[in-house]
Amino acid sequence: MQGVHLVASLTHTDRHFEALVETLLPQGKLALIDDPATPIDARLLKRKSLSLHWEMMFARSVFETPDMAEQGALLAQVAQGIDQGVLRSTVTRDFGTVNAAHLEEAHAWVESGRAIGKGVLSWR
Repeated sequence: MQGVHLVASLTHTDRHFEALVETLLPQGKLALIDDPATPIDARLLKRKSLSLHWEMMFARSVFETPDMAEQGALLAQVAQGIDQGVLRSTVTRDFGTVNAAHLEEAHAWVESGRAIGKGVLSWR
């Protein structure tokens, strides 16, 4: 049986949910961070005994969980990974300073459906 044990779905989970479930091996784990536009059918996970892990970055602080300080530790690890060159930004387009022309350009890029990564606008 071919497949994978772990899948991270970062966007359009609702569009790809069935294929993600199919790709996972029995007892695999599916993690997602997006908010699917249409409901996903978690019952599809049962046949393979798959687990679903849905992350919301600010859940600890919103609910003031006992491990709330862990968010700072995780962010420190990310910062260290960036400093060491192990992690890199997903920024692929820098549109420059915020102004009407740059906002229009950035908006057109996103609407094109061909945007990959993140686009940024800066105040300076």
